[in-house]
Amino acid sequence: MNTPPDPFEPRGRLLITAGPTHEPIDAVRYIANRSSGRLGTALADAAAERGWAVTLLLGPTPLAPTHPRVQVVRFRSTADLESELRTHFGGCDVLVMAAAVADYRPCISQEDLAGKQRRKGEGMVLELAATPDLLAGVAQRRRPDQTIVGFALEPRDEMLDSARRKLERKKVDLVVANPLETMDSPEIEAVIVGAPGTGMESGRPTPGRIAKGDFAPWLLGVIEEVACGAGR
Repeated sequence: MNTPPDPFEPRGRLLITAGPTHEPIDAVRYIANRSSGRLGTALADAAAERGWAVTLLLGPTPLAPTHPRVQVVRFRSTADLESELRTHFGGCDVLVMAAAVADYRPCISQEDLAGKQRRKGEGMVLELAATPDLLAGVAQRRRPDQTIVGFALEPRDEMLDSARRKLERKKVDLVVANPLETMDSPEIEAVIVGAPGTGMESGRPTPGRIAKGDFAPWLLGVIEEVACGAGR
């Protein structure tokens, strides 16, 4: 018996990264951050509801999207996410880098990774190495028809300057700037800053402080405006 074809015709292919990274110290310990992945999962559900074909690269968080059309690919470390981006970035029209990627990871041996370091009374010193800049890396190999969105989480009085520097330094289309106090909150208050030609060079703020679930469709509308305006 032949299965009828899926009539779903996506409006585009959206790749989202979300959640924290866990950088191993040994087989049982790791360095992490407080990202919940809440925003990225809400974006994935909202985008699927609006007709996008969505792939969500999701870090170690108990959250998960609910929409059946969201394809979820799990990662744990920055290296894992880098590998998944190599696999999936080329097939997307839009990348939203909402994951909180570690800036540093412990320098550990394969022996440390396979075992457990014993507690020592005098304490422990970790040597850290910088992780690759994943956002800048994908931007370097982008196609002209791809749209890339980054995030800047900063103190409120620094976030716009930081977002504009990131926009220029990493060569992306949009940066979502939001203050540190919204990190653990179910709400978000952000300003979207755009590259020249996006129409958002001076920034577009959210309509006040809004729930992350409500922010998701608002941000998608901004992304669609920029992507369509650029002929993507």
